Amino acid sequence: MKRIPKIFRILFAVAFWIFVWWAAAKSVGSELLFPAPAAVLKVLWALVRSKEFYLVTGRSLLNVVTGILAAVALGVLLAGLCHRVRILRDLFLPLMTIIKATPVASFIVLLLIFIGAAKVPSLITFLIVLPVVWTNLDEGLDRIDTGLSEVARVYRFSYPRRLRVLVLPSLRPYFLSACRTSLGLAWKAGIAAEILATPRGTIGRMIGDARLYLETEQMFAWTLTVILLSLLIEYGFVALFRRLDRSARAGGNRNA
Repeated sequence: MKRIPKIFRILFAVAFWIFVWWAAAKSVGSELLFPAPAAVLKVLWALVRSKEFYLVTGRSLLNVVTGILAAVALGVLLAGLCHRVRILRDLFLPLMTIIKATPVASFIVLLLIFIGAAKVPSLITFLIVLPVVWTNLDEGLDRIDTGLSEVARVYRFSYPRRLRVLVLPSLRPYFLSACRTSLGLAWKAGIAAEILATPRGTIGRMIGDARLYLETEQMFAWTLTVILLSLLIEYGFVALFRRLDRSARAGGNRNA
């Protein structure tokens, strides 16, 4: 039997859940409580055609992307340092464990006490991504083939060459796994921080205002925007890192 292409399976799954959504809305029978897909899409289309939509989504994206990039940079740096200086690993391990175990809402409330609401989403995103990147890369560094490391030492590979031909290829799956695990969570946590901190001109503020004024269709439309942007961030970052990785490997092969 011929296998159904993946794109058709995805479209079927999407259509199925839209039908479930429509059926649920029909059973509730109130647009105020549970709007139908058509009503939400109509509101979303009106939002997309407005200038405010892009200003709001752009500000939320900037908050989250800033936190992600800062967390990735610091996570890579800390993992490298902790691998070389083991006492640093012993010092940072409890901290990373505490960060991962602490509820996001607790961090949001604590940060609201000490800093302005505008900075909370970026810092929450940073705290979500940092321990995941650090943990994965720390594990990856520990699992680098010791035999290959010894060969590199015997043949006196320079540090850049050892990094290019040994370390980076070994860390690639761990890094991509960290991205897949943390990016979607980071976006949702950033939006949750916006809903609680209510910084002006953000998606979280729009969702909070829609809830306050019982504009359910608006709330659903902004929530659908969050879902779509979550997919964009997750797959966009992974695709970007893969492309950079391929470019680095191609350059390494030319210079080898």
